[in-house]
Amino acid sequence: MKQRVLAGKSVSEIGLGCMNLNHAYGDSVSQQQASSLLASAFEQGITHFDTAALYGFGENEKLVGEAIKGFRNEIFLASKCGMTGVNGKRVIDGRPETLVKTLDTALQSLQVEQIDLYYLHRIDKDVPLEESVGVLGDMVKAGKIAAVGLSEVSAESLRRAHKEYPIAALQTEYSLWTRNAEIAVLEACKDLGIDFVAFSPLARGYLAGGIDDPAALAEGDIRKGMPRFQGENWIANKSLYAEFADLAKNNGVTPAQLAIAWVLAQGEHIHALPGTKSETHLTEDIGASDADIAESVLAHADDIINRQSVQGARYGAGAQADIDTEDF
Repeated sequence: MKQRVLAGKSVSEIGLGCMNLNHAYGDSVSQQQASSLLASAFEQGITHFDTAALYGFGENEKLVGEAIKGFRNEIFLASKCGMTGVNGKRVIDGRPETLVKTLDTALQSLQVEQIDLYYLHRIDKDVPLEESVGVLGDMVKAGKIAAVGLSEVSAESLRRAHKEYPIAALQTEYSLWTRNAEIAVLEACKDLGIDFVAFSPLARGYLAGGIDDPAALAEGDIRKGMPRFQGENWIANKSLYAEFADLAKNNGVTPAQLAIAWVLAQGEHIHALPGTKSETHLTEDIGASDADIAESVLAHADDIINRQSVQGARYGAGAQADIDTEDF
């Protein structure tokens, strides 16, 4: 696996997002399944693992913590605070005292003494950003975390936060079909020397060919509430996929590998963070690191799936209101 620098450390350029192990994408996996998947990822070269307090309403960190026990010192571990589950509902709370409490719980759940990168998952609009970021900086000084990150913020907020305490990384959705980061945050990251972690590089499964009919997705799957997977938007978006899949096949890679390779090609400071419950898909995703894809092929992929061709917003109104990222 090729390496890139994240928060000052050398890590695999493709990481593993652990959210869908037990959050937002249908049925949860068992501890045995999670441990097998993460061990397989590590054995195949992945050293960057990502979780959050929100995922599984706290249970995801426990799954991950148990799974990585045998190789914790050989990996890069990231988690997030500022958005948690209270009585089964998502709550954004960026108060310093809440973030400290969430971190202490995370350390216990993950069975570690320090987290390599700790993101503020969402900005709490009722709490000054400087207060939230400032206390995370204090946690670095206390040795509980090694670096501070932000998730789904605008370039303006990123620059503002960076003045309060150095931000090591920004995590935001980025793929062929989600280009919001290109408005301003990718440039801001480059200007400030901040690493960029692209979650959902496979467009929530769309670019891997894993979705035929969104209506058939499991109850509670978040994609059912996303405009791009609904009605006329989905009909239009689905029609783009065949040409993209043919492009991948004709160049000796899978659609998933082409999609991940495209993300990685957008800059050396960019990391890809796909997620999966399947060891087969995991191995396929990892193959993108060694895929030899010509620039002209990546450009062709861009011509097929881009901001103009993809129909519908990436989030529904409620989720969109919670993020700070620029929108087209």
